[in-house]
Formats: sequence, C-alpha cells, structure tokens
Amino acid sequence: MAVLRRAAPKFIVSLMSGLVWLMGAAAFPVAATDIATDPTAIFAGPQRDGSHDFDFLIGDWKAHVRRLPDRLNGSHAWVEYDGISNHHKLLDTNANFEQFEVTSTDKKLHIKAQTLRMYNPQTHQWIIYGLDLDNAELDPAAPVVGQFHGNRGEFYNRITWNGRVVLVRWMWLNVSPHAAHMEQSFSPDGGRNWEVNWICDLSR
Repeated sequence: MAVLRRAAPKFIVSLMSGLVWLMGAAAFPVAATDIATDPTAIFAGPQRDGSHDFDFLIGDWKAHVRRLPDRLNGSHAWVEYDGISNHHKLLDTNANFEQFEVTSTDKKLHIKAQTLRMYNPQTHQWIIYGLDLDNAELDPAAPVVGQFHGNRGEFYNRITWNGRVVLVRWMWLNVSPHAAHMEQSFSPDGGRNWEVNWICDLSR
C-alpha cells in the first residue's frame, strides 16, 4: 500500500494533458436518453450542488470485492478479492482519481484499475471514466453518468456484453468516512430486471 501511495503524484501528473480534454467534454450536458430510456428520472426534483458528494472517498481504503465473472446466465459462481482502493483529489478541484488493486483469495487472479470522476455543474451530474494507465487507454465504453440522492448514488451507461446491449448501473450505498458499499448491476431489458455482478465493500 505504501508503494502505491508514493506513486500517486506521478499518476496525477500523467493525467494532466488528458484531463484538459476530458473536462472540456464533460462541460456538455449529458441527456438521460443518451444513457438509457431515462433511468435518471428517479432524480426528478430541485437540482442540488453535488460537487462534494464523493469527498467521503478521499484517502486510502481496504477493499473487499465479490465478482460474478459469468453474467446474465444465471451463474452463482462468485470470486472474492482483497486489496486497496486509494483516492486523491486533482488540481484543487472536486475531480478525483482512484487507484484500485485487488487479488483473489486464492492468489490466482489480480485486478488493477484506475477511475477518474468529474462533476459537471451544469447538469449536476458526475461523469465517471475507467482508465488503463498501463496501456494509455480510456475505458472503450461510455462513462457512467449520474448523481447522489441523499446517501445513495446511482450512475448509468450502456455497453455491449457478449453481443447484447445491456444497461449498466453503479450504486453507492451506506457511504460514510469509515465505510462504503458499491455495486455494479446489468439489465438486459431496459431496467426492468437487474443482476448484480460486482460488490465492493470499503473500510478504513
């Protein structure tokens, strides 16, 4: 964990040029109909400033993950992982960057990932990208987009999974400075039914 924390400033420096482009792209409102058939309608009501909604994440965490590799096939074969999830603010803004690294309990599987989160003050939504810094790539799928409502955050996009277009939902629940719970789910039918395939519990 100490090695990753010392390396964080180098990652941040390497993101600077990319951030200029990404922040420009994030300045344009993202219509809910571009994500799905308006799943964000659950956030109807007065708009609020959500620019500090991810402040609780800043710092270093222990991560316990349950992952369902075989998705939308009725599988119940989950794989468990343990590791770290470290978060840092960028350029004195509300944007933040995550370094995530976990290893399966049998030591056979390893996941390393990075996440960039940026807040759009015009749409009052967060735009979240996955990155692969080792290969200089953004996640080829569209970013997930959404916001918090109270202590619950919901973020959506669409991807193609095994030849099927599916709706993706990321949910943050039970968030606090000391613990948080995140789930990823897929829906093959436009949001009528969901299958959870990724569960991450963070603790200090």
